[in-house]
Amino acid sequence: MEQHSNISIEQLALQRDRYRHLSDEEWRWFLQQVEGRERTADKLPTFAAIDDWWYPVRLSCEQCSSELTARYKVQIVLGTWSNGTCLDLTGGYGVDTFFLSELFAYTDYVEQNAELCRIAAHNFALAHRNISVHNTSAEDFLSSSPRYDLIFLDPARRDSHGSKVFRLADCTPNVVELLPSLLTNLAPDGRVLLKLSPMLDITQAIKKLSAVSTQHSGIIWDVHVVAVKNEVKEVLLMSRNTDLSNYRDTEPTITAIDLSKKEQAFTFTREEEREAISLPLQGELEGAFLYEPNAAILKAGAYKLVAARFGLQKLDPNTHLYTSDTLVEHFPGRVWRIKEAPFQLSPKGARDKQANVLTRNYPLTPEQLKKKLHLRDGGAAYVIACRVAGKPTVFLAERVEDIHSES
Repeated sequence: MEQHSNISIEQLALQRDRYRHLSDEEWRWFLQQVEGRERTADKLPTFAAIDDWWYPVRLSCEQCSSELTARYKVQIVLGTWSNGTCLDLTGGYGVDTFFLSELFAYTDYVEQNAELCRIAAHNFALAHRNISVHNTSAEDFLSSSPRYDLIFLDPARRDSHGSKVFRLADCTPNVVELLPSLLTNLAPDGRVLLKLSPMLDITQAIKKLSAVSTQHSGIIWDVHVVAVKNEVKEVLLMSRNTDLSNYRDTEPTITAIDLSKKEQAFTFTREEEREAISLPLQGELEGAFLYEPNAAILKAGAYKLVAARFGLQKLDPNTHLYTSDTLVEHFPGRVWRIKEAPFQLSPKGARDKQANVLTRNYPLTPEQLKKKLHLRDGGAAYVIACRVAGKPTVFLAERVEDIHSES
Protein backbone atom coordinates (compact mmCIF):
# COMPACT_ATOMS: atom_id res chain seq x y z
CA MET A 1 0.00 0.00 0.00
CA GLU A 2 3.03 2.26 0.22
CA GLN A 3 2.68 3.15 -3.48
CA HIS A 4 -0.74 4.70 -2.74
CA SER A 5 0.49 6.98 0.08
CA ASN A 6 0.51 10.04 -2.21
CA ILE A 7 -3.08 9.68 -3.42
CA SER A 8 -6.20 10.38 -1.40
CA ILE A 9 -8.72 7.63 -0.75
CA GLU A 10 -11.34 9.68 -2.66
CA GLN A 11 -9.12 9.73 -5.78
CA LEU A 12 -8.28 6.05 -5.45
CA ALA A 13 -11.95 5.09 -5.16
CA LEU A 14 -12.52 6.57 -8.63
CA GLN A 15 -9.92 4.25 -10.19
CA ARG A 16 -11.92 1.01 -9.99
CA ASP A 17 -11.25 0.22 -13.68
CA ARG A 18 -7.52 -0.09 -12.98
CA TYR A 19 -8.21 -2.96 -10.55
CA ARG A 20 -10.60 -5.12 -12.56
CA HIS A 21 -8.72 -8.21 -11.42
CA LEU A 22 -10.16 -7.65 -7.92
CA SER A 23 -13.64 -8.82 -7.00
CA ASP A 24 -15.99 -6.25 -5.44
CA GLU A 25 -15.29 -7.71 -2.01
CA GLU A 26 -11.54 -7.59 -2.59
CA TRP A 27 -11.82 -4.02 -3.89
CA ARG A 28 -13.68 -2.87 -0.75
CA TRP A 29 -11.06 -4.57 1.42
CA PHE A 30 -8.27 -2.91 -0.57
CA LEU A 31 -9.83 0.55 -0.12
CA GLN A 32 -10.37 -0.12 3.56
CA GLN A 33 -6.68 -0.96 4.01
CA VAL A 34 -5.45 2.09 2.11
CA GLU A 35 -7.83 4.38 4.00
CA GLY A 36 -7.02 2.80 7.37
CA ARG A 37 -3.31 3.30 6.92
CA GLU A 38 -3.83 6.84 5.63
CA ARG A 39 -6.03 7.81 8.57
CA THR A 40 -3.90 6.24 11.31
CA ALA A 41 -0.30 6.65 10.10
CA ASP A 42 0.33 9.55 12.49
CA LYS A 43 -1.91 8.18 15.22
CA LEU A 44 -0.40 4.67 15.16
CA PRO A 45 3.12 4.90 13.66
CA THR A 46 4.22 1.48 14.92
CA PHE A 47 1.40 -0.23 13.02
CA ALA A 48 2.05 1.81 9.86
CA ALA A 49 5.65 0.55 9.83
CA ILE A 50 4.63 -3.15 9.82
CA ASP A 51 4.16 -4.76 6.39
CA ASP A 52 0.77 -6.43 5.79
CA TRP A 53 -0.77 -4.87 8.90
CA TRP A 54 -4.57 -5.01 8.64
CA TYR A 55 -6.94 -2.12 9.32
CA PRO A 56 -10.62 -2.25 10.33
CA VAL A 57 -13.45 -0.02 9.10
CA ARG A 58 -13.26 3.76 9.50
CA LEU A 59 -15.30 3.99 12.73
CA SER A 60 -13.02 1.53 14.53
CA CYS A 61 -9.95 3.47 13.37
CA GLU A 62 -11.47 6.72 14.60
CA GLN A 63 -12.54 5.38 18.00
CA CYS A 64 -9.40 3.43 18.91
CA SER A 65 -6.71 4.72 21.27
CA SER A 66 -3.73 6.50 19.80
CA GLU A 67 -0.29 5.00 20.25
CA LEU A 68 0.55 7.92 22.53
CA THR A 69 -2.33 7.25 24.94
CA ALA A 70 -1.84 3.47 24.75
CA ARG A 71 1.81 3.84 25.75
CA TYR A 72 0.73 6.02 28.67
CA LYS A 73 -1.37 3.11 29.96
CA VAL A 74 1.75 0.95 29.74
CA GLN A 75 3.63 3.57 31.74
CA ILE A 76 1.13 3.66 34.63
CA VAL A 77 0.95 -0.14 34.78
CA LEU A 78 4.72 -0.69 34.36
CA GLY A 79 6.49 -2.31 37.29
CA THR A 80 3.36 -3.65 38.96
CA TRP A 81 3.94 -7.25 37.83
CA SER A 82 7.03 -9.02 36.53
CA ASN A 83 5.43 -12.02 34.84
CA GLY A 84 1.68 -11.63 35.00
CA THR A 85 -1.43 -12.07 32.88
CA CYS A 86 -3.68 -9.47 31.25
CA LEU A 87 -7.29 -9.51 30.06
CA ASP A 88 -8.75 -6.93 27.65
CA LEU A 89 -12.51 -7.46 27.76
CA THR A 90 -13.39 -4.93 25.03
CA GLY A 91 -10.60 -5.51 22.54
CA GLY A 92 -11.86 -3.52 19.55
CA TYR A 93 -9.06 -2.80 17.08
CA GLY A 94 -6.61 -4.08 19.68
CA VAL A 95 -4.40 -1.01 20.13
CA ASP A 96 -4.43 -1.06 23.94
CA THR A 97 -4.19 -4.86 23.96
CA PHE A 98 -1.13 -4.74 21.71
CA PHE A 99 0.84 -2.28 23.81
CA LEU A 100 -0.24 -3.59 27.22
CA SER A 101 0.80 -7.11 26.19
CA GLU A 102 4.44 -5.93 26.26
CA LEU A 103 4.27 -6.12 30.06
CA PHE A 104 2.71 -9.54 30.44
CA ALA A 105 3.63 -13.15 29.83
CA TYR A 106 0.16 -13.85 28.48
CA THR A 107 -2.81 -11.73 27.34
CA ASP A 108 -6.43 -12.56 26.47
CA TYR A 109 -8.29 -10.35 23.99
CA VAL A 110 -12.11 -10.50 24.08
CA GLU A 111 -14.32 -8.93 21.40
CA GLN A 112 -17.92 -9.56 20.25
CA ASN A 113 -17.32 -8.39 16.67
CA ALA A 114 -16.09 -11.33 14.59
CA GLU A 115 -14.43 -9.17 11.93
CA LEU A 116 -12.42 -7.25 14.52
CA CYS A 117 -11.35 -10.58 16.00
CA ARG A 118 -10.18 -11.78 12.57
CA ILE A 119 -8.14 -8.61 12.05
CA ALA A 120 -6.71 -8.70 15.58
CA ALA A 121 -5.68 -12.36 15.30
CA HIS A 122 -3.81 -11.63 12.07
CA ASN A 123 -2.06 -8.56 13.48
CA PHE A 124 -1.08 -10.11 16.80
CA ALA A 125 0.41 -13.14 15.03
CA LEU A 126 2.22 -10.85 12.58
CA ALA A 127 3.83 -9.02 15.51
CA HIS A 128 4.58 -12.28 17.38
CA ARG A 129 2.57 -11.27 20.43
CA ASN A 130 1.43 -13.88 22.96
CA ILE A 131 -2.22 -12.84 22.76
CA SER A 132 -5.21 -15.19 22.47
CA VAL A 133 -8.29 -13.89 20.65
CA HIS A 134 -11.78 -14.77 21.90
CA ASN A 135 -14.90 -13.88 19.90
CA THR A 136 -17.44 -13.59 22.72
CA SER A 137 -18.98 -11.09 25.15
CA ALA A 138 -17.25 -9.81 28.26
CA GLU A 139 -19.97 -11.31 30.45
CA ASP A 140 -19.72 -14.80 28.90
CA PHE A 141 -15.94 -14.83 29.01
CA LEU A 142 -15.79 -13.82 32.68
CA SER A 143 -18.12 -16.65 33.69
CA SER A 144 -15.39 -19.23 33.10
CA SER A 145 -12.12 -17.29 33.00
CA PRO A 146 -9.09 -17.64 35.28
CA ARG A 147 -7.76 -14.80 37.44
CA TYR A 148 -5.73 -11.98 35.96
CA ASP A 149 -3.22 -9.43 37.21
CA LEU A 150 -4.74 -6.70 35.04
CA ILE A 151 -8.25 -6.50 33.60
CA PHE A 152 -8.73 -3.69 31.09
CA LEU A 153 -12.11 -2.43 29.97
CA ASP A 154 -12.98 0.27 27.41
CA PRO A 155 -16.79 0.14 27.26
CA ALA A 156 -18.58 1.38 24.14
CA ARG A 157 -19.85 4.92 24.67
CA ARG A 158 -22.74 4.94 22.21
CA ASP A 159 -26.32 3.87 22.82
CA SER A 160 -28.56 1.78 20.56
CA HIS A 161 -29.33 4.89 18.48
CA GLY A 162 -25.66 5.73 17.95
CA SER A 163 -25.73 8.74 20.30
CA LYS A 164 -22.75 9.34 22.58
CA VAL A 165 -23.10 8.47 26.27
CA PHE A 166 -20.66 8.91 29.11
CA ARG A 167 -22.22 7.69 32.38
CA LEU A 168 -20.89 4.31 33.53
CA ALA A 169 -24.34 2.73 33.63
CA ASP A 170 -25.11 3.81 30.04
CA CYS A 171 -21.98 2.29 28.49
CA THR A 172 -21.72 -1.21 27.01
CA PRO A 173 -20.94 -3.32 28.90
CA ASN A 174 -22.38 -1.69 32.02
CA VAL A 175 -19.26 -1.28 34.16
CA VAL A 176 -21.19 -0.91 37.42
CA GLU A 177 -23.07 -4.18 36.90
CA LEU A 178 -19.97 -6.00 35.68
CA LEU A 179 -17.65 -4.79 38.46
CA PRO A 180 -18.31 -7.64 40.96
CA SER A 181 -17.32 -10.16 38.28
CA LEU A 182 -14.22 -8.12 37.41
CA LEU A 183 -13.07 -8.05 41.02
CA THR A 184 -13.79 -11.76 41.45
CA ASN A 185 -11.56 -12.54 38.47
CA LEU A 186 -8.63 -10.49 39.75
CA ALA A 187 -5.49 -12.02 41.22
CA PRO A 188 -4.86 -11.02 44.88
CA ASP A 189 -2.77 -7.98 43.92
CA GLY A 190 -4.49 -7.42 40.59
CA ARG A 191 -5.95 -4.21 39.21
CA VAL A 192 -8.86 -3.12 37.04
CA LEU A 193 -8.09 -0.39 34.51
CA LEU A 194 -11.05 1.46 32.95
CA LYS A 195 -10.83 3.78 29.93
CA LEU A 196 -13.78 6.16 30.09
CA SER A 197 -15.26 9.21 28.41
CA PRO A 198 -13.61 12.65 28.62
CA MET A 199 -17.11 13.88 29.57
CA LEU A 200 -17.26 11.61 32.63
CA ASP A 201 -18.25 13.09 35.98
CA ILE A 202 -15.21 11.77 37.84
CA THR A 203 -16.57 12.29 41.37
CA GLN A 204 -19.83 10.49 40.61
CA ALA A 205 -18.05 7.64 38.83
CA ILE A 206 -15.77 7.00 41.81
CA LYS A 207 -18.78 7.03 44.14
CA LYS A 208 -20.57 4.45 41.97
CA LEU A 209 -17.53 2.17 41.73
CA SER A 210 -16.69 2.52 45.42
CA ALA A 211 -20.25 1.64 46.43
CA VAL A 212 -20.04 -1.62 44.45
CA SER A 213 -16.49 -2.52 45.52
CA THR A 214 -17.02 -2.02 49.30
CA GLN A 215 -17.33 -5.78 49.73
CA HIS A 216 -13.74 -6.04 48.47
CA SER A 217 -12.13 -4.27 51.42
CA GLY A 218 -9.33 -1.83 50.70
CA ILE A 219 -10.01 -1.00 47.03
CA ILE A 220 -9.80 2.63 45.94
CA TRP A 221 -9.83 4.17 42.47
CA ASP A 222 -6.99 6.34 41.22
CA VAL A 223 -7.65 8.74 38.34
CA HIS A 224 -5.63 9.72 35.27
CA VAL A 225 -6.95 12.55 33.07
CA VAL A 226 -5.09 12.27 29.76
CA ALA A 227 -4.97 15.10 27.24
CA VAL A 228 -3.19 15.53 23.90
CA LYS A 229 -2.64 19.04 22.48
CA ASN A 230 -4.85 20.51 25.22
CA GLU A 231 -7.81 18.23 24.44
CA VAL A 232 -8.84 15.63 27.00
CA LYS A 233 -8.85 12.27 25.25
CA GLU A 234 -9.38 9.77 28.06
CA VAL A 235 -10.25 9.48 31.72
CA LEU A 236 -8.64 6.39 33.23
CA LEU A 237 -9.72 4.86 36.55
CA MET A 238 -7.48 2.19 38.06
CA SER A 239 -8.25 0.15 41.16
CA ARG A 240 -5.66 -0.07 43.91
CA ASN A 241 -5.48 -2.21 47.03
CA THR A 242 -4.68 -0.03 50.02
CA ASP A 243 -4.25 -0.09 53.78
CA LEU A 244 -7.52 1.18 55.25
CA SER A 245 -5.80 1.90 58.59
CA ASN A 246 -3.71 4.58 56.87
CA TYR A 247 -6.08 7.51 56.27
CA ARG A 248 -3.75 9.25 53.83
CA ASP A 249 -3.53 6.10 51.72
CA THR A 250 -7.30 5.91 51.27
CA GLU A 251 -7.45 9.10 49.19
CA PRO A 252 -7.48 8.41 45.45
CA THR A 253 -4.63 10.10 43.60
CA ILE A 254 -5.56 12.18 40.58
CA THR A 255 -3.01 12.70 37.80
CA ALA A 256 -3.57 15.26 35.05
CA ILE A 257 -1.22 15.15 32.09
CA ASP A 258 -0.94 16.48 28.54
CA LEU A 259 1.09 13.94 26.58
CA SER A 260 2.01 16.38 23.81
CA LYS A 261 3.96 18.60 26.22
CA LYS A 262 7.16 17.96 28.16
CA GLU A 263 5.47 19.10 31.34
CA GLN A 264 5.52 16.99 34.46
CA ALA A 265 2.27 15.32 35.42
CA PHE A 266 0.19 17.23 37.95
CA THR A 267 -0.74 14.76 40.72
CA PHE A 268 -2.89 15.56 43.72
CA THR A 269 -5.73 14.41 45.97
CA ARG A 270 -9.15 15.93 46.55
CA GLU A 271 -8.10 16.70 50.11
CA GLU A 272 -5.14 18.76 48.86
CA GLU A 273 -7.49 20.71 46.59
CA ARG A 274 -9.94 21.32 49.45
CA GLU A 275 -7.18 22.57 51.75
CA ALA A 276 -5.38 24.72 49.14
CA ILE A 277 -5.42 28.50 49.64
CA SER A 278 -5.04 30.83 46.67
CA LEU A 279 -3.05 34.02 47.06
CA PRO A 280 -5.26 37.13 47.11
CA LEU A 281 -5.28 39.24 43.97
CA GLN A 282 -3.21 42.39 44.40
CA GLY A 283 -1.28 44.92 42.31
CA GLU A 284 -1.70 46.06 38.72
CA LEU A 285 -2.60 43.52 36.06
CA GLU A 286 -1.19 45.46 33.14
CA GLY A 287 2.26 44.00 32.40
CA ALA A 288 1.59 40.92 34.55
CA PHE A 289 1.54 37.32 33.33
CA LEU A 290 -1.74 35.46 32.82
CA TYR A 291 -2.01 31.66 33.14
CA GLU A 292 -4.61 29.10 32.09
CA PRO A 293 -4.02 25.47 33.20
CA ASN A 294 -4.16 22.80 30.51
CA ALA A 295 -7.42 20.98 29.82
CA ALA A 296 -6.39 17.93 31.84
CA ILE A 297 -5.86 19.96 35.04
CA LEU A 298 -9.15 21.80 34.57
CA LYS A 299 -11.01 18.51 33.98
CA ALA A 300 -9.35 17.03 37.07
CA GLY A 301 -10.55 19.97 39.16
CA ALA A 302 -7.30 21.33 40.61
CA TYR A 303 -8.58 24.91 40.56
CA LYS A 304 -7.04 26.22 43.82
CA LEU A 305 -4.12 23.84 44.12
CA VAL A 306 -2.55 24.77 40.78
CA ALA A 307 -2.39 28.38 42.02
CA ALA A 308 -0.93 27.38 45.38
CA ARG A 309 1.77 25.14 43.90
CA PHE A 310 2.97 27.72 41.41
CA GLY A 311 2.56 30.73 43.69
CA LEU A 312 -0.10 32.38 41.52
CA GLN A 313 -2.98 34.69 42.31
CA LYS A 314 -6.46 33.55 41.22
CA LEU A 315 -8.45 36.21 39.40
CA ASP A 316 -11.82 35.13 40.80
CA PRO A 317 -13.19 32.12 42.73
CA ASN A 318 -15.09 31.02 39.60
CA THR A 319 -12.55 32.12 36.98
CA HIS A 320 -9.84 29.55 36.41
CA LEU A 321 -7.25 32.06 35.27
CA TYR A 322 -4.24 33.09 37.34
CA THR A 323 -1.61 35.81 37.40
CA SER A 324 1.86 36.72 38.67
CA ASP A 325 4.20 39.68 38.37
CA THR A 326 7.16 37.53 37.30
CA LEU A 327 7.09 34.65 34.83
CA VAL A 328 6.66 31.17 36.28
CA GLU A 329 8.61 28.75 34.08
CA HIS A 330 7.25 25.34 33.06
CA PHE A 331 3.65 26.12 33.94
CA PRO A 332 1.40 23.28 32.68
CA GLY A 333 -0.78 25.33 30.39
CA ARG A 334 -0.92 28.53 28.36
CA VAL A 335 0.76 31.77 29.45
CA TRP A 336 0.19 35.33 28.22
CA ARG A 337 1.65 38.75 29.00
CA ILE A 338 -1.09 41.32 29.64
CA LYS A 339 -0.54 44.41 27.48
CA GLU A 340 -3.70 46.37 28.36
CA ALA A 341 -5.88 45.93 31.46
CA PRO A 342 -8.66 46.69 31.06
CA PHE A 343 -8.94 46.66 27.29
CA GLN A 344 -11.67 49.06 26.26
CA LEU A 345 -14.77 47.51 24.70
CA SER A 346 -15.26 50.39 22.28
CA PRO A 347 -14.81 49.26 18.65
CA LYS A 348 -12.94 52.49 17.92
CA GLY A 349 -9.37 51.63 17.00
CA ALA A 350 -10.14 47.91 16.91
CA ARG A 351 -12.28 47.84 13.77
CA ASP A 352 -11.15 45.33 11.12
CA LYS A 353 -8.24 44.16 13.32
CA GLN A 354 -7.41 40.54 14.05
CA ALA A 355 -7.29 38.87 17.44
CA ASN A 356 -7.86 35.52 19.09
CA VAL A 357 -10.84 35.99 21.42
CA LEU A 358 -11.32 33.89 24.56
CA THR A 359 -14.06 34.22 27.18
CA ARG A 360 -13.92 32.56 30.59
CA ASN A 361 -16.71 33.12 33.14
CA TYR A 362 -17.90 36.13 31.14
CA PRO A 363 -21.40 37.28 30.05
CA LEU A 364 -20.61 37.26 26.30
CA THR A 365 -19.51 34.37 24.07
CA PRO A 366 -16.35 34.78 21.95
CA GLU A 367 -18.51 35.33 18.85
CA GLN A 368 -20.57 38.02 20.57
CA LEU A 369 -17.47 39.78 21.81
CA LYS A 370 -15.82 39.66 18.38
CA LYS A 371 -18.92 41.20 16.86
CA LYS A 372 -19.02 43.93 19.49
CA LEU A 373 -15.36 44.80 18.92
CA HIS A 374 -15.47 44.31 15.14
CA LEU A 375 -12.60 41.83 15.32
CA ARG A 376 -11.60 39.11 12.89
CA ASP A 377 -10.07 35.80 13.96
CA GLY A 378 -6.32 35.39 13.81
CA GLY A 379 -3.15 37.35 14.36
CA ALA A 380 -0.82 37.37 17.37
CA ALA A 381 -3.02 39.41 19.71
CA TYR A 382 -5.35 37.82 22.28
CA VAL A 383 -8.46 39.45 23.68
CA ILE A 384 -9.28 37.61 26.90
CA ALA A 385 -12.52 38.36 28.72
CA CYS A 386 -13.29 37.08 32.21
CA ARG A 387 -14.47 38.10 35.66
CA VAL A 388 -11.85 39.59 37.98
CA ALA A 389 -12.98 39.77 41.61
CA GLY A 390 -16.58 39.57 40.38
CA LYS A 391 -16.23 42.30 37.75
CA PRO A 392 -16.37 41.57 33.99
CA THR A 393 -12.97 42.57 32.58
CA VAL A 394 -11.26 42.37 29.20
CA PHE A 395 -7.49 42.06 28.64
CA LEU A 396 -5.38 42.56 25.56
CA ALA A 397 -2.50 40.07 25.74
CA GLU A 398 0.10 38.14 23.77
CA ARG A 399 1.30 34.57 24.22
CA VAL A 400 4.58 34.23 26.08
CA GLU A 401 5.89 31.60 23.67
CA ASP A 402 5.17 34.01 20.79
CA ILE A 403 7.22 36.68 22.58
CA HIS A 404 10.08 34.22 23.12
CA SER A 405 10.06 33.10 19.48
CA GLU A 406 10.69 36.66 18.35
CA SER A 407 13.67 37.25 20.62
